[in-house]
Amino acid sequence: MSQIAVQNVSKAWGATRAVDNVSFEAAAASLLVLLGPSGCGKSTTLRLIAGLEQVSSGRISIGGADVTALPPAQRRIAMVFQSYALFPHLTVAENILFGLRVRKVPAAERTRRLARVAALLGLDALLARKPSQLSGGQQQRVALGRAIIAETPVCLMDEPLSNLDAQLRAEMRREIRTLQQKLGITMVYVTHDQSEAMSMADRVILMRDGKVEQAAAPDEIYARPATIFAAKFIGTPPMNILDTGGGVLLGVRPEDAALGDAGLPVRVQSSEFLGADTVVTCAYGNQSLTARVPGKAAYRAGDAVHAGWRPEHLHFFDAASGVRRDDVDANAATAIGLCFA
Repeated sequence: MSQIAVQNVSKAWGATRAVDNVSFEAAAASLLVLLGPSGCGKSTTLRLIAGLEQVSSGRISIGGADVTALPPAQRRIAMVFQSYALFPHLTVAENILFGLRVRKVPAAERTRRLARVAALLGLDALLARKPSQLSGGQQQRVALGRAIIAETPVCLMDEPLSNLDAQLRAEMRREIRTLQQKLGITMVYVTHDQSEAMSMADRVILMRDGKVEQAAAPDEIYARPATIFAAKFIGTPPMNILDTGGGVLLGVRPEDAALGDAGLPVRVQSSEFLGADTVVTCAYGNQSLTARVPGKAAYRAGDAVHAGWRPEHLHFFDAASGVRRDDVDANAATAIGLCFA
């Protein structure tokens, strides 16, 4: 089994620290997602695990073995990049088999592995085609096949679906997750898309400015964000954060907010109908508040309404540090008219 452990790893280029004392573990046969905005250090962290970059300090182990100083070829990993990097002059079969040919795997073994991978990915009928004859999703499957055929216990993926349209991305992330579980691969997957992270991951490492902001299961990050950054990064639309005074900020998710005749007086700024629900953006003084209400809501800009939510749906954060506070009594918020039952 191939657990991955990253221990106090840093990567610096001169005075710039792209990765700053990062630690986390990916359990064997699990899918771990490195999530965060552009420039947060997630791809650099993946490249450090792969051995494509050398750590400035810290330790990386795979399957209990220290691989910190090993070259990529000795780490028993496969990798899928954002660019499919297929050879245009080779067929699908030749692209998938390229690594095995380089490693001089016997022909009979190559044939066996190719048949298995082609069946897994639905590429049987495409093996004789060139990449230019394939759709984006088919090219992505070929790139996956090239990684899977190596039969390594670890697969690293760096934004593999970013070149696909929204519908195909949703299909491919389901396929990747199913494939990972079926083969029992330990997978580390980099993305800036929180929908991918929430739908695929066993565990999410949310990164910010080269550091780990929060490490938890997707449902835990959603239900108990450790910081304001985590609260606003996870969820669509992002969590409302309101300044209530006293050094404490109040957070409530748009789907937990309701508009009606009781609660906080607000004024509608815009209404966006999405089919199953409507996102209504309101103004509370100079602050913005968003509610996600079921169906088609008949609110118009300028309407005066009230926003409210149940006390158990509230989150509180320290105004100075942005860190979650669990010592605030949510029921006390009803006393200042911020909730309704």
